[in-house]
Amino acid sequence: MNQPDHLQEVDLHQLNVTDRFLGQYQRLVRDVVIPYQWDALNDRISDAEPSHAIENFAIAAGRKQGEFYGMVFQDSDVAKWLEAVAWSLCQKPDPQLEQTADEVIALIEEAQCEDGYLNTYFTVKAPGQRWTNLAECHELYCAGHMIEAGVAFYQATGKRRLLEVVCRFADHIDHVFGPQAHQLHGYPGHPEVELALMRLFEVTDNPRYLQLANYFVEERGKSPHFYDIEYEKRGRTSYWHSYGPAWMVVDKAYSQAHQPLALQETATGHAVRFVYLMAGVAHLARLHHDEEKRQTSLRLWESMVQRQMYITGGIGAQSQGEAFTSDYDLPNDTVYAESCASIGLMMYARRMLQMEDDSRFADVMERALYNTVLGGMALDGKHFFYVNPLEVHPASLSGNHIYDHIKPVRQRWFGCACCPPNIARVLMSLGHYIYTPKPQALYINLYIGNDVTVPVGDASLGLKISGDYPWHEHVDIAITSSTPLQHTLALRLPDWCDTPQVQLNGAPCPGEVRKGYFYASRLWEEGDRLTLTLPMPVRRVYGNPLLRHVAGKVAVQRGPLVYCLEQADNGAELHNLSLPRASEFQLINGKGIFAHKVLLQAPGVRRRSSRPEQQALYHYDTSPVHDEVQPLTFIPWFSWANRGEGEMRIWINEA
Repeated sequence: MNQPDHLQEVDLHQLNVTDRFLGQYQRLVRDVVIPYQWDALNDRISDAEPSHAIENFAIAAGRKQGEFYGMVFQDSDVAKWLEAVAWSLCQKPDPQLEQTADEVIALIEEAQCEDGYLNTYFTVKAPGQRWTNLAECHELYCAGHMIEAGVAFYQATGKRRLLEVVCRFADHIDHVFGPQAHQLHGYPGHPEVELALMRLFEVTDNPRYLQLANYFVEERGKSPHFYDIEYEKRGRTSYWHSYGPAWMVVDKAYSQAHQPLALQETATGHAVRFVYLMAGVAHLARLHHDEEKRQTSLRLWESMVQRQMYITGGIGAQSQGEAFTSDYDLPNDTVYAESCASIGLMMYARRMLQMEDDSRFADVMERALYNTVLGGMALDGKHFFYVNPLEVHPASLSGNHIYDHIKPVRQRWFGCACCPPNIARVLMSLGHYIYTPKPQALYINLYIGNDVTVPVGDASLGLKISGDYPWHEHVDIAITSSTPLQHTLALRLPDWCDTPQVQLNGAPCPGEVRKGYFYASRLWEEGDRLTLTLPMPVRRVYGNPLLRHVAGKVAVQRGPLVYCLEQADNGAELHNLSLPRASEFQLINGKGIFAHKVLLQAPGVRRRSSRPEQQALYHYDTSPVHDEVQPLTFIPWFSWANRGEGEMRIWINEA
């Protein structure tokens, strides 16, 4: 397939992930997660929330009789599953899986209305209410995910059936929405369609899709507010009542619709909506050469990353609205940090990298991937976190409703199941994040082992990345193309590494560093070998003094991985443990579920008291505890809660 010049991504057919660590995750998705999620979508997982998503399409297509069941956005789970399947087929053909996907696509096509409209909730349950409640009802969100699936399946297989379905749907949306008097002057309550329309434009070159995405972005937040207009028009009815009548209409900042984006100064509202929206805005900024959108993307990125992002790459500090709160308000135990939000953060970062040659975006992308995104799925591929806390005390969860959203162990499925298929699709599309191909250079953002062939003008450049990243410090990059080729490789120098070294064929590599990338330009020949050494000492991480929740505490990081204490290794009452400033860390090779992973140990201190349950609640003048030496074992945070229920914390007291 010929790719437009503006499509700055590698063809996943030309990339094979060989990485021992993340390659294992991709195999897990192919062999376990995709079949498991197919069973979930068909309600075949016992003791799990039913989905009914495939059944909804069968009812909408007229194949079955029944009632719609599930969330108003239930269709999106099927779309994300199809996208994961598509990217999986790029790396490993699977005729049976492809046939199953083809059958789902045929079902989706049958469920599509004659005018191109496609949404099972409104087709089955509320056919007279199409496009009457954009603020609350996710029609354009579902459309966006289906468009992404159509693009992915076309790119993966060359088959156009789903692509044609979503083009008809996009054409219908383009007819309904726009500046003309007969059109709706609205935009989605849950952004997603913006970034999806940009993907559709990339593979079709149809400028109407680019213009429609731009319309949705520029119309957002204008006065009089469209959400108010449609609320009055539908008789002041509302769909969600979690925080009062029509709260999504009233709280316009929740969906980033309180003012035009060009005027917004702070990352605000529902975290997933924010990063999905900004991924589309950054993409538009690049393709439109729009300086205002570029500055908006940069400004809101800084607001989020510098003042509202967790050390794990999690965003969204509160459960109410799954939203940002205020600057430097990052509680550890009541945090939301939805898995989808960190996936959206990766998408935003990827679009920023396409727009700006600056490694700080890749640093955040890596932080989100190796911590929150991986942590969202258990090592068995069948249990998932929706919420990703940095501290858990299971005994407190059942009796305190501020923790109602916190789970001490991963769940088999969810009534709102947006996260599991989202994790699957991003893990299967990692190649899009590893590299950013541009005419002037091939940017290497992530050091995931892989073989790849990348077009450079009329020629091709072959690379092989190997090593044992993120556990060990050496990354090997070998040139595998047989024809010499003049080009530039730009290697990211991670922000966590103070003393990176680059060698070419055993000698120091000539080059220069600009904005966190090492640029090596030469006539590359087969057998050329770059060795990147990224020393990985254990780093102590301290919070900004304005972060009140981590005052007097320290976190531990090695390479891109954030570590934590878990009860299984260190006993209960983790709040009574502290890490002395003088303690030195020892690297431990993990065993069992931690095989091929590096654990950390260090001398620590436990505050201990004899029979505290029999003591007074408070003590005057004399402390009831004494200090005892206790070794501390730290595990990679993404791997917590794989050994049953227990306490966990990242930030610990420093003695």
